[in-house]
Amino acid sequence: MNALRVVRLANFVAPASGGLRTALRELGRGYRAAGHDPVLVVPGAHADDRETEQGRVITLPGPLLPGTGGYRVLTGSRQVAALLEELAPDRLEVADRTTLRWTGRWARRARVPAVMVSHETADGVLRTWGLPEPAARRAADALNIRTAHSYARVVCTTEFAAREFVRIGARNVVRAPLGVDLAGRHPALYDPRLRARYARADETLLVMCSRLSVEKRPGTAFDALDALRRRGGRAALVVAGDGPLRPRLEQRARERALPVTFLGHLADPGALGALQASADVCLAPGPAETFGLAALEAMASGTPVVASASSALSEVIGSAGAVAADHGEAFADAVELVLARGEADRRGAARARAECFGWDAAVEAFLGAHDATLPTRPALLPGAAP
Repeated sequence: MNALRVVRLANFVAPASGGLRTALRELGRGYRAAGHDPVLVVPGAHADDRETEQGRVITLPGPLLPGTGGYRVLTGSRQVAALLEELAPDRLEVADRTTLRWTGRWARRARVPAVMVSHETADGVLRTWGLPEPAARRAADALNIRTAHSYARVVCTTEFAAREFVRIGARNVVRAPLGVDLAGRHPALYDPRLRARYARADETLLVMCSRLSVEKRPGTAFDALDALRRRGGRAALVVAGDGPLRPRLEQRARERALPVTFLGHLADPGALGALQASADVCLAPGPAETFGLAALEAMASGTPVVASASSALSEVIGSAGAVAADHGEAFADAVELVLARGEADRRGAARARAECFGWDAAVEAFLGAHDATLPTRPALLPGAAP
């Protein structure tokens, strides 16, 4: 097959973004390595256009969203449409089902095959923002029906992510997992001196790598730490990530005298990998996660994960960790359950599970969703049509 220009559009990307930025980078690298021409269009503070390891990256000025801690959006549909006309994509890939959904109609008129990548569940996000479950489901169904009609295919990274589309009878859903850098994240990154910086030898070191925003429910990790200490356990928490809830969480830690260290956004992958490898348990409390790249990175580093049972992470972590209800006591129970396993056993199981998720397979599956490779294609969900 000839090289294809795959234009990718993404909103809600900030300099301190974690999982989405990682996924965009690794998929772009993979597309380029496969001989295609990836072009990524994202919002930013200033216009920019440069060649990178993931292909061409074009930044269009986009306004900050208040209260999101740095997220920007592409708001000028005419400007974006004009850029798309200029780029003349062979394929279009969109990572935002809300403000960019109009691009599905553009693609149809331009006769460009287009996919939308579902990086979150609509009803899950709406619930975390306080909408009652019945109302959240109705609103999500209405949004997802329009989304499924707007694109040739909807790419979901897990069965969990696909359920809300299966629920509305969408027949154009394709499964394609994400991956992890198995060379860059490894148990050998364990650093006893780094661990000693944040926890004593007799303490359990917990780590949470998450954006500190409402939909991620970071407060659950603080409640879990509180519960463990009230039970007589010795534990400390390190938070890698930033966001609008940070001041409130810092205040909670002070008021409860909790041993929490806030590191902010760690831009250095090596530093983040060493932190993940040196922890005893990684906490992933986000209930709307459709994959959980930070948790998978921790597992690749040999650290088991305790995750929200409401998220997709039960599919990702398998038996290399535990899931818990969305409150501190349940998370504390799950941490104790994980720690009851021998250290070598739990760390080996975490790494072995992560090895099921390499980026090569992810790239192949995403390109398959674009009909951009011949060897294999990701399986459609039961009953789905190509």
